Amino acid sequence: MSDCRWLMVLVLSFIIYHLSFSSAGAQIRLNLGQNSPMQKLINAEMAIKNLYVDSVDEKKLVEDGIRGMLKSLDPHSSYSTKDEVKAMQESLTGNFEGIGVEFNIIDDTLLVIQPVMGGPSEKVGIQAGDRIVSVDGSPIAGVKKSKEDIVRLLRGPKGTKVVLGVVRQGIGEELKFKVTRDKIPVKSVTARYMLRPGVGYIRISSFGATTYDEFMSSLKQLQKDGMKSLVLDLQENGGGYLKAAVDVANEFLEKRDLIVYTDGRERAEFRAQGDGHFRQGQIVVLVDSYTASAAEIVTGAVQDQDRGVVVGRRTFGKGLVQRQINLPDSSMIRLTIAHYYTPAGRCIQKPYEKGKGDDYGKDIQNRLQSGELMSADSIHFADSLRYYTLRKHRLVYGGGGIMPDHYVPLDTTFYTRYHRSLQAKSLIINANLRYVDDHRRELTEQYGDDFAVFQKTYEVPQSVIDGIVGEGKKLDIQPKEGELEQTLPYLKLQLKALVARDLWGMDEYFAIINESNPIVQEAIRLLE
Repeated sequence: MSDCRWLMVLVLSFIIYHLSFSSAGAQIRLNLGQNSPMQKLINAEMAIKNLYVDSVDEKKLVEDGIRGMLKSLDPHSSYSTKDEVKAMQESLTGNFEGIGVEFNIIDDTLLVIQPVMGGPSEKVGIQAGDRIVSVDGSPIAGVKKSKEDIVRLLRGPKGTKVVLGVVRQGIGEELKFKVTRDKIPVKSVTARYMLRPGVGYIRISSFGATTYDEFMSSLKQLQKDGMKSLVLDLQENGGGYLKAAVDVANEFLEKRDLIVYTDGRERAEFRAQGDGHFRQGQIVVLVDSYTASAAEIVTGAVQDQDRGVVVGRRTFGKGLVQRQINLPDSSMIRLTIAHYYTPAGRCIQKPYEKGKGDDYGKDIQNRLQSGELMSADSIHFADSLRYYTLRKHRLVYGGGGIMPDHYVPLDTTFYTRYHRSLQAKSLIINANLRYVDDHRRELTEQYGDDFAVFQKTYEVPQSVIDGIVGEGKKLDIQPKEGELEQTLPYLKLQLKALVARDLWGMDEYFAIINESNPIVQEAIRLLE
């Protein structure tokens, strides 16, 4: 291959094709002078490809080079392959294309937990409890296929058709359903319900393209149901789109209130429009150590503008702004270009050392070992990190992440070692799937659509608990003295919530499980 062609390959492999955007008023141009760093990089790649003793994968070589450059910058600048970009976009754009079922694998068989309401599978008659055993005549049950392989078979472009072989309890023959694939919505608002009379609850799992519309639908419905105060649950919300976070925060704030600003080579401010639909009622925002990025923007805006209180534990501290740079082969670079700051001027990003991503990734573990997750007294802030909220001038702290107004420690006695071991081996979820699969008809007949009766009266059969304990023993998972008694209350509640999820949905799951969540219960206490 000629040097000219090699030059074109390298240039296209790096950022050049899509880096012709304006930054600080100047075009980014490639310097290919004889002594330029880029020319040096090109020469090195050409030498390795043409002279190295063994053949090399040129694509991997270039990708490793990109990753190496980004790794030396900060923990959040990253490179993603074409397939990784596709998976990322599905979670953020709020849809993917497929058959529309929520499923799990049990005993090497795909068990339908729920078909997506209005989705292609529900339209042709596939039901909860069905087992999909073949796809276009090829068996997927009993052949040791991974969940990822099965997903690849079920997903496909909108409009394409797939024939599913289904086994249904009570019917001897295998049923055939021809399903036309379609766009399947991915919900980022995973639960909404009335937590208490007058108190609404909305849980947002991420901030994607459809989050604001989902949030507004939930907000308006709860207001119709009599909501006066809102609990906004952002626990374990890893963030997402800045615009979605700004739009949600706008619903709470007055006109011109600062929501967030970014500062890098340029500064940008994002302010409320003053047309929000919940600018009066009380707000409690729930956070934990995994609340990050866009979720921290909403949290910081509510806290700094004294619009509500924050309950939980210090958030993750992801305050680096990334710009997506699309490369010609559909791969992508996410390059940090600025920092996020709360209205009071706190930098959301926690400290890091360039090139030490491994240390950065152990931050949550370090918080656990230092005692921060169990006691607020273990958290110490320097005087230089003092800031004050904009209306009531309450003391808040910077230094990375959002420190809640009301700290709730992690209860390590609640989630026992024994429970974590059972869960890690999927014994709890599998026991639930088998139980609901065997008793779905009688549960449906007994409770129908009356979740309130289920919530008040249902108890998990002791036989299910005994089965989980017995399966644990087979895998040498044994409780220590007193550990079983300590585990049982939450285990029973968890199983009850899982049954509710399978019979109704995520609203009902959280309506049950939140009754044991200390952070949610602290929010209720504050509002009451």
